[in-house]
Amino acid sequence: MLRSAGIPGSEEVYHGENEIMIPVLSSRRASELPVDEVASILQGDLHNGLKNCEISRRRTYHGWNEFEINEDEPLWKKYISQFKNPLIILLLASAVISVIMQQLDDAVSITVAIIIVVTVAFVQEYRSEKSLEELSKLVPPECHCVREGRVEHLLARELVPGDTVCLTVGDKVPADLRLFEVVDISIDESSLTGETSPCSKSTSPQPTSTNGDLTSRNNIAFMGTLVRCGRAKGIVVGTGENSEFGEVFKMMQAEEAPKTPLQKSMDLLGKQLSLYSFGIIGVIMLVGWLQGKRILDMFTIGVSLAVAAIPEGLPIVVTVTLALGVMRMVKKRAIVKKLPIVETLGCCNVICSDKTGTLTKNEMTVTHIYTSDGQHAEVTGVGYNRHGEVVMDGEVIHGFSKSSISKIVEVGCVCNDAVIRIDALMGQPTEGALIALAMKMGLEGLQQDYIRRAEYPFTSEQKWMAVKCVHKTQQDKAEIYFMKGAHEQVIRFCSSYSSHSQTLPLTQQQKELYQQEETYMGTAGLRVLALASGPELGQLTFLGLVGMIDPPKSGVKEAVATLINAGVVIKMVTGDSQETAVAIATRLGLYSKGSQTLSGEELDSLDIQKLSQIAPKIAVFYRSSPRHKLKIIKSLQNNGAVVAMTGDGVNDAVALKAADIGVAMGQTGTDVCKEAADMILVDDDFKTIMSAIEEGKGIYNNIKNFVRFQLSTSIAALTLISLATLMNFPNPLNAMQILWINIIMDGPPAQSLGVEPVDKDVIRQPPRNVKDSILTRSLIVKILVSSLTIVSGTLFVFWRELQDNVITPRDTTMTFTCFVFFDMFNAWSSRSQTKSVFEIGLCSNVMFCYAVLGSIMGQLLVIYFPPLQRVFQTESLSVLDLLFLVGLTSSVCIVSEIMKSLERRKEKIPKQSKSFLDV
Repeated sequence: MLRSAGIPGSEEVYHGENEIMIPVLSSRRASELPVDEVASILQGDLHNGLKNCEISRRRTYHGWNEFEINEDEPLWKKYISQFKNPLIILLLASAVISVIMQQLDDAVSITVAIIIVVTVAFVQEYRSEKSLEELSKLVPPECHCVREGRVEHLLARELVPGDTVCLTVGDKVPADLRLFEVVDISIDESSLTGETSPCSKSTSPQPTSTNGDLTSRNNIAFMGTLVRCGRAKGIVVGTGENSEFGEVFKMMQAEEAPKTPLQKSMDLLGKQLSLYSFGIIGVIMLVGWLQGKRILDMFTIGVSLAVAAIPEGLPIVVTVTLALGVMRMVKKRAIVKKLPIVETLGCCNVICSDKTGTLTKNEMTVTHIYTSDGQHAEVTGVGYNRHGEVVMDGEVIHGFSKSSISKIVEVGCVCNDAVIRIDALMGQPTEGALIALAMKMGLEGLQQDYIRRAEYPFTSEQKWMAVKCVHKTQQDKAEIYFMKGAHEQVIRFCSSYSSHSQTLPLTQQQKELYQQEETYMGTAGLRVLALASGPELGQLTFLGLVGMIDPPKSGVKEAVATLINAGVVIKMVTGDSQETAVAIATRLGLYSKGSQTLSGEELDSLDIQKLSQIAPKIAVFYRSSPRHKLKIIKSLQNNGAVVAMTGDGVNDAVALKAADIGVAMGQTGTDVCKEAADMILVDDDFKTIMSAIEEGKGIYNNIKNFVRFQLSTSIAALTLISLATLMNFPNPLNAMQILWINIIMDGPPAQSLGVEPVDKDVIRQPPRNVKDSILTRSLIVKILVSSLTIVSGTLFVFWRELQDNVITPRDTTMTFTCFVFFDMFNAWSSRSQTKSVFEIGLCSNVMFCYAVLGSIMGQLLVIYFPPLQRVFQTESLSVLDLLFLVGLTSSVCIVSEIMKSLERRKEKIPKQSKSFLDV
């Protein structure tokens, strides 16, 4: 690498004699240099961006703008590490002792069984890791970049040094940038520097004497930080590991992701069962030895039983089930970022939802104009295009033919940051609707006629936006302000109104007239904006109102009804007026006679305790801002509610973090709120929340099904050997047979229970209490009844075969096959805790069918394939034997179905259910 002689802190990289240098520049050096010099070193074009051929060349050297994940250890090492399990080491010791004692058949059998058990465990862990890896790829960061003179929306990983990037409110900074244009920008650098207060940025070079740590570089936007307000443009100086965030990432990689509460409870359950199992196995070995049985046989059986009875696969299968469930949610357009949320989804009993874009389409179209002199105009057409007309008293208005209309359109067009290109909107829907209105009147060019001197960006707190401009052809004349926003806010800055091209003083009577008109438009379900212009803020001329329609999304009304019937309370939180909010809420079934509303202003006057008392009764929070959301969440959580809150703006981030389930919008959501959220709705659709809750409940049920199957098998295996030993019977199962049962218990049949299709009726079940254990009283009873049935049936077969008092391979084969068949029927009945297997469909879970079929085929090979007969010490059975066993073992399924039927009858007795509203 050749260091540039003239410029410290920069490097020039040559790929060949004729190739131009590919520059690299540190953020420290970039902050000290003027912007033009930085652009010159990086060979970038600040305004037109890089050319595509240059981008490819730079990427060849610099690579993608991402961090290299540490390479995993080779698969063979991971496989070998499975042999470090203490129980496997004990089994290996047992095999070695068998060799020493010249019992080669036993040694081979144990070794084969160990290899099978270790392979199953390895495959499980590998699937778990791969599933979790897939989750990390679900939310790739994006950015706006100028290339070949056009603003392009692309993945942040595609950036190279020298690219020009545009930043706006809510963006995550995609690379280290030297800023060259800023408008009131403030960046949250807490993720990098630990500074809690946002840092204001400028474009001027940083003097070397004051250029200390990262916090002093006021002209650099660092990768991974978040734009809190304003906008800016910058040139990329560092990507991937060459960025300042690279060091942070290396530290972050060393951290392990915390386990979910469910995983922790499964770990604890596994440890408790292990402790009990070891105690029981110790007693079995001691009693067997006292009875005169060979110590090596008892040791091998004891260790094999430990491998089978201890549910070491429980936490792994829980992780795999959660991760695979999350991947299924992606297909339903919901990205769950944190595994614990899957558990919380089934407990959610209150959803606080934004109106715009979540319950409604967020495709704004201006349908009505009301001028300050009392004239009404209707607007036709939908979408962000020029198709449609503005009609007043039957006359089509175009251009400046009606000054009262054209003045409103002018303000809406100039006080605007949106762009419509080929019928596609880049910007906010409200602003897009105003540009589309200007296009219908042929006035969209007005935006280019003015030079913007200052901007007062819209915030959810102030609810207005204003720009200070001067006309291109009249730059020597006074500047003019254009303002748009909520009627009650804009009217405060107005001292006059326009009437038939004259400016008249704004009287209280006139204000009340405009207020009535705004209320009337809001009652019709329109979002209303007021527009004004003038020489100074506070001396503006009121020009009129525009009404926009944002219709409810299809299917939302049905989703709302389903969730309400399931005991989930839904509250609308919106910045709109009371009339607009109530009109939409009524249409969706969220608001009915007797429902109450609360304004943001009223909310400010209440403390948390008082709000907690009335919050359950409020259906609509109107004229509210993101800071109110946090208060709403806290008040509901005080009442014991599990709250899901939706959000899309920068200021929603705190509320999303405070909510039990923070839900960010995928399309309109800022990077800041996506960062804070637990779940992202890819399509910004409320129906997706319902699908996610449904999937979350389904995943939790599948884990319960798996736990029931595995624990009933564990308990049955332990009880069987314990009873046989205490009754001084010969061991009904040998070590290899016990290990085979372990493979079935932890293998495909068990894992396929985790991918059982979600029961469509699960969404109708009331929310689960978050404090409830997965091992409910009902589940424990089912586990014990299944275990008792398996043990009773298997002991009966063993006793029946052992009537000659001599144990033969046939006796153990019948007992062994009986236990395995019991296991298969037990797995079948475990597919649902409430519904009959015939009701959910015998083959609705195709993977489960293949798993059971594979297990049965494996069992038949163990019985009839001579090499495996020697390993498992089995012999062939007749068809009548198999039919007898199938008939007997199906009893576990029959008993389970009878219990489900009794439970369903019990549930049909009407019960007074407690809703969140009763709290």
